[in-house]
Amino acid sequence: MAKTRGYAPVNGLQMYYEIDGEGEPLVFIRRHLAVADVHAVPALVQTHRVITFDLQSHGRTADLPDRPMSLQQNARDVIELLRHLGISKANSLGESYGGATAVLIALYRPDLVRRVATYGATFGPANEANDAQMLRFLDPPTPDSKSFELQRESYKKVAPQPEYWARFWTKGGAIQWNGFTDGELTSLAVPILVALGDHDFVRLEHAVRSFRRIPNAELAVIPDAGHFALDSEQARVLPIIQHFLTKPAVRPPVATAEVGYRPGETR
Repeated sequence: MAKTRGYAPVNGLQMYYEIDGEGEPLVFIRRHLAVADVHAVPALVQTHRVITFDLQSHGRTADLPDRPMSLQQNARDVIELLRHLGISKANSLGESYGGATAVLIALYRPDLVRRVATYGATFGPANEANDAQMLRFLDPPTPDSKSFELQRESYKKVAPQPEYWARFWTKGGAIQWNGFTDGELTSLAVPILVALGDHDFVRLEHAVRSFRRIPNAELAVIPDAGHFALDSEQARVLPIIQHFLTKPAVRPPVATAEVGYRPGETR
């Protein structure tokens, strides 16, 4: 299948999207400030039809200046994009805020979702979810801070108004994300992968707590890895995601001490 790209009318936006690969659809929701590129996950393009996009104000999708940015609105926009593209059910991979957005879609429209893989996602309020040391700045950050150089340069290469970067950065910084309630987490009906690095922006304790509250969840902690390992160390992260997305729905149960390990019956 040849790579396709285009713009879709989505809730007042002209939303940019890209599609490449063959196989089951996989919606790839990138982290905040990132721009769309299906080939950002080349291994997954080999096995899935990957759909990615620029969310409101990101990259090639122009902002709606009077519409606030929120993860809830992002989820509604992705749902509408899938309707426009005629995709009735898909796996999803979301990183950071994109992971929370993917889980919101699973809450709003579980009929659209097969499995949700997340990396570095926050499931609760910032004071519970975030590692304050990893998110500390010596000086107050600005749109021109060196720490945002990659995101700033990527945005300016593709945005219809590159000079809008500072307004986009400031508007994005106003996003309020308080996470999911325990009731919402326990109501999730689709399989969820909670993956993160052991030096992530997200606290390990928060990831474990969230994992224990989601009924059909799996937990993966990547050793000696940070919040951007989905870019910097794909060879360590993507095989875990690939396994989660493609494994059989029914597998032998994990062995307990009482039952023991029996080849072909437990694992």
